[in-house]
Amino acid sequence: KKVIHAADYDIRSLDRHCGLHIHNLFDTSIAARFTGITQLGLAALIRDLLGITIDKSKRLQRADWGRRPLSAEALEYAAADVRYLFALREILDQRLQTLGRVAWVAEECAGLEEVRYTAPNLETAYLSVKGAKYLDGHALAVLQSLFLFREEEARRQHRPPFFVLPDAILIFLATNPETALSQVPGLGPTGLKRFGQGLQQALHNGRTALPIHRPPSVKFVRASQEQARRLSRLKEWRTSLGSSLSLDPSLLWPLPSLERLAKAPDTLSVELTSDSIRHWQGDFVAPSLQACLS
Repeated sequence: KKVIHAADYDIRSLDRHCGLHIHNLFDTSIAARFTGITQLGLAALIRDLLGITIDKSKRLQRADWGRRPLSAEALEYAAADVRYLFALREILDQRLQTLGRVAWVAEECAGLEEVRYTAPNLETAYLSVKGAKYLDGHALAVLQSLFLFREEEARRQHRPPFFVLPDAILIFLATNPETALSQVPGLGPTGLKRFGQGLQQALHNGRTALPIHRPPSVKFVRASQEQARRLSRLKEWRTSLGSSLSLDPSLLWPLPSLERLAKAPDTLSVELTSDSIRHWQGDFVAPSLQACLS
């Protein structure tokens, strides 16, 4: 049994860096959700279930963990992240057994085990930079060029991109490409020395490139009044059921499925074959859902 808290990122990282895949997982975050706990951070769980306080300072969370040697403070921080997982698992497992939800969590964890790392599409990833949605076509061309430079530099240094240059610098330069690099907020003398030449070339490439036209947005088809009423009724059903079970309603049935059912209420059997629907949901939740659709 592998006990991990909020394992999604760990699973993707292990797959990306060494092709290692997790089996027989117990995710303490998932387990906590299925017991009705709402404060799901590791520190909160350790505090509330074990009465122990651990240090989860933002400073250490955002530190450069690729540097060596790690400080004694960092080592203690890392150890605390795993030291209490077995104790948490024991308490959570007992609660799940009492609630009859052990199999539910096992199925959710098995689904999480199948997650794999997917590399970002560098052709469009720059559009996800915070602030990119406010840029015009010329600024987007500059941003794309800067983004690709940062990505290449991050790969060369084996560091996360935000440790190379933060998004705020990319957006500032995309918006103000003529500004002298010495005047760019946050870049500083060290950044200027390390990246000045590369940034200048990236800015030149972006300024001389054609403006970028955003991909057309998907047209939203407005639901009919009957479909809107049905969806409202389905949401109320899910909220009521979640309240009766002391569970986050989103765990019981995915909203996209409810939206499809609001348009086609006779397709529940099709929804049950979807990868987004677990066996426990089909067994435990679907009969109530069917009654709501009838």
